[in-house]
Amino acid sequence: MFTSWLIYTVFIFVIIYLLIMINYTKALHKKEKLIVNKKDRNIDDLKTMIKKYRVQLQRAIGDIDVLTDELSSARNDLKIMRAKNSQQRLEIDQLVSKVKELEEKIEALI
Repeated sequence: MFTSWLIYTVFIFVIIYLLIMINYTKALHKKEKLIVNKKDRNIDDLKTMIKKYRVQLQRAIGDIDVLTDELSSARNDLKIMRAKNSQQRLEIDQLVSKVKELEEKIEALI
């Protein structure tokens, strides 16, 4: 009788232990699944942010290309304006010298 009671008691404890372990592993599995889902959502959010920043970077690079082209054209315009300015200074100097000659001739006539 004692042996059968001992066997039943051990059997019941083993069943209780196994039930507790099953519930524990289910809880761990559920927790791990939630963590994995959260990580997947974070990864998806990060992918969308990376795409967004990539588009912004491409736009910025395009803007930089446009600005570089505008800067080059502005430099070329500046060179042209400097050349015209030096030509006009030469012409003004020539005109000033002619005006002085004419003033001297007028003074000579007076």
